[in-house]
Amino acid sequence: MMDFLHTLGVLTIQHLQNNYREYNSFLSFMSTVGDPRNVFSVYFPLWFHLSHNVGTKMIWVAVVGDWTNLILKWILSGQRPYWWVHETHLFQNSSKPHLDQFHITCETGPGSPSGHAMGSSCVWYVIVTSALNFARSSCVSSVRSFQRFHLLRSILWTAFWVIQINVCISRVFIATHFPHQVLLGLVIGMLVAEAFDHIPCIYNASLKLYLQVNVFLLSFAVCFYLFLKLLDFDPLWSVTKAKIWCANPDWIHLDTTPFAGLWRNLGALFGLGLAVNSEIFIQSCKGKNGCKTIFKLMCMTANLTFLQLYDLIKMPNHSEALFYILSFCKSASVLFGVVAVIPYCVHLLIREEERKLRL
Repeated sequence: MMDFLHTLGVLTIQHLQNNYREYNSFLSFMSTVGDPRNVFSVYFPLWFHLSHNVGTKMIWVAVVGDWTNLILKWILSGQRPYWWVHETHLFQNSSKPHLDQFHITCETGPGSPSGHAMGSSCVWYVIVTSALNFARSSCVSSVRSFQRFHLLRSILWTAFWVIQINVCISRVFIATHFPHQVLLGLVIGMLVAEAFDHIPCIYNASLKLYLQVNVFLLSFAVCFYLFLKLLDFDPLWSVTKAKIWCANPDWIHLDTTPFAGLWRNLGALFGLGLAVNSEIFIQSCKGKNGCKTIFKLMCMTANLTFLQLYDLIKMPNHSEALFYILSFCKSASVLFGVVAVIPYCVHLLIREEERKLRL
């Protein structure tokens, strides 16, 4: 069965690469759109200051979703097309298919389910459902209002599926995933996002709860990793294959390894918990300025600028342990800065301007 799916997948990739090569730039962009790291650098900074609950839910969904993806990858041990096509014995040497590789092809983790498809679907599911819930709550009881709501719902869900389909196609096009892997990631991502609709405790969680969840996610992942090692199974087998079959060694990045994503997500969740339970967050975002449109716009603008500059900081990758620690610290500082530090600075600025106007 898997040989059939893999062979069909390779033929699909060949068809896409041979017939849609002129869309390479667009598909590479869509693959970037689906990158789970965009949650912390783009989606969250915008949505958190529009709605604290939506932003909070987005981080929880992204972190738990990516952690679920990691565990499933270790369980399913899915192949990736760019190395499978070289190692399979289903083809003769003369008839072995050729798959082009790109600078974003050489992911180092197992292939199933797709992390990009899963991350994109869960985050955009949160965005669409939250927007519809807001529209539904502000909808008055009239025929015209219901018609506008149904039109909005159709537009948003159409946009959702257009984005997800393009993200999935892009991951197949660059030969980093088989079609069944992106479909599985798409479905699981939506299920994870839907599950958090029924967990309201995340919106007022204490720092203790954030720490407990962090410890659980880390300890479970480490214990599961050690359990697999005891079974004489190397959970990092895919990293070796990536290094062997990637067309360009420079395309292999340490931040695509399984543990890099884990530490990055744990740092983000810790940073969020630290921020929303801090005094400066309460003073700025929960005070009178927190409801002002100018405050929200200034926070969003300052956050996006801060993150673009912060992203220029490159972490040393000569040591994996150091890289993981710095990934945790960087993610935690990003979330703490976006949620607490920058809003507090904006709050002080507005307060100072109001004081000058009163003089």
